[in-house]
This record gives sequence, C-alpha cells and structure tokens, in this order.
Amino acid sequence: MDRIITQQIKASIDIGTNTVLLLVAKVGDQNLEVLHEVYRMPRLGRGVDENRTLHTDSIARVMKVLTEYKSILDAKFPECQHVIVTATSAVRDAQNRDQFIEAVNQKTGFEITLLSGDEEAQYTYRGALATLEQTSIQQSNVVLDIGGGSTEIALGKGNTLKAYTSVDIGCVRFTERFLSQNPPNKESISACRLAIREALANQSLEIAEYTTAIGVAGTMTSLAAIDLQLDALQIKQLNGHKISRTTISRNIEVFSTQTYDQLLKLNPSVLNGREDIFLAGLLILDEFLNFYSLNEIKTSTGGIRHGAILKG
Repeated sequence: MDRIITQQIKASIDIGTNTVLLLVAKVGDQNLEVLHEVYRMPRLGRGVDENRTLHTDSIARVMKVLTEYKSILDAKFPECQHVIVTATSAVRDAQNRDQFIEAVNQKTGFEITLLSGDEEAQYTYRGALATLEQTSIQQSNVVLDIGGGSTEIALGKGNTLKAYTSVDIGCVRFTERFLSQNPPNKESISACRLAIREALANQSLEIAEYTTAIGVAGTMTSLAAIDLQLDALQIKQLNGHKISRTTISRNIEVFSTQTYDQLLKLNPSVLNGREDIFLAGLLILDEFLNFYSLNEIKTSTGGIRHGAILKG
C-alpha cells in the first residue's frame, strides 16, 4: 500500500535584528512548498549593541509589521492554524526582551519562541537546504547565516546537522560599532575586518576540504541579485547561484567607496533598507571564506523560517 502523505498549511515569522520575514508553506513528509513570502525591514536591533535595549520606535515598527502579517494570514490563509514566531539576536541581547515578547502577545496573539544561537543555527541549516535541489545536498555542507546581530555557522552532511556555532558578528552590530561613517574610511574597514577574524578564530568549528558553502539571509541574497543583475529578489533565480571570493572582493572595492545614496542608485529595489549595513555583511562573508579557504559560496533563499516550519 502506498504511504499517504498528509499535508497542512503552516506559517512562520522570523523576527531578526534587521528584518521580519513571513513564510506560508504547505508541509508534508519533511518537505515544504512555499505559498507566500513577505519581507519587511523594521530594524528592531537598531542600537541594541550599544544600549542593550529595544527602542520604543523600533518596537513600534515591528508591531506594525506583525499586525500586517496577522491580517494577511487571517484574510488569505484562514485554514492556517499553526503560526510559529521566532526571535533571534536583537531580542536575546535586550534587557527589555520579556516586555517586548509580552507586548507582541497582547497585541497580536503571537507567542514568540526566543531562539538560542545554537537553535538558530539548527533552524538555519535545515531551512537553507529546503530551497535547494535535493541532488545538491547529499554532501558535506556549511551554512552561513549573516544576521544583523550575530552570524550562525552550521556544518552537516545532507540534511543531518553535525556541528554549529553562533558568533556575535552581524551587519547591524558591526556597522554601528565600526562603519558608522558614510562612507567608512580604510582604517574603520580594517578594524572591522580584524574584529571579524578574531571572532572567527575564537570558535572551534573545523570545516573539511570539499565542503560546500551555502549562504542565506539578506547579505547573500542581495549580493546574488546584484551579481545576476536582477531588479528584485527573484527566488527561483537566486537559489543555487554561486558567488566566488573574487566577485565578493570586487564588490567590496566598489561598495566601500560609495555613500548610502550612491549605493541605492546602483540597485534601489534590492538595497533599499540595507544600503547602510550591506558593506559590513560583505566583509563578514569575505572573511568567513578567507578564514576557511573556501573559494565560492552557493545562495539559498531558505533560512530560519523554513527550518522552523519543518521542525514545528
């Protein structure tokens, strides 16, 4: 008798340091079919690295996005009874995180699961592979998730996670710490690079030769869109696109001399809301590949929200 696969519609919301992402998918037998995705960049983590507090303006922006997402789910997916909401680095690091979590619950009914750095890495690994061709994941993989506040590195074989680490380097955190000038000077960029290298050296993850590097999240997908000369983040074209270290270095040379306004003119639809933190993300990506002697990295539009749905 053929096995019957029961499918159900689930949703997940990923509250990150820079973005809040909604995913609605049909799930069955540990695979998912994406039905609807929405991206917003309210930057909840603005100033958290320095003040350890979520600002009231940042909270208000996130509340507006979450209210919008609730309206979308109620109107378009009334059959979706399972909404998984996760929060990561910015909320983890904030002294007023409990108040934020309670406020979200009171306003929207969403119950936030606060992920540890290790849980974030696990969700990211599974989610990154979910959007790639299955033939491409039966191998050793390392998944890099450059977030706004932290960066997760997850190592595995096929769908099985083997080891992972979370490093407190992120594109919002390190922009605020090192690259606040517009554009930053060479000394600031060098200091940022040094801090990234030191953070990577302090973690113990070892990556073997012939491991496939996979990059997720905004820095990676935006760079892939720019490399493909796309005017928007077109998921089907982004997934699986490979970017070399040479390409990354060339982009850093260009973007490090541009003001935020100049960056926006280069690709307004892709970089809007990310123009000030994009360089920090590229530096983290470049130093990661250099640190592990990896020559290229593959793009995935998957991430925490995909992993959360598969796990939930």
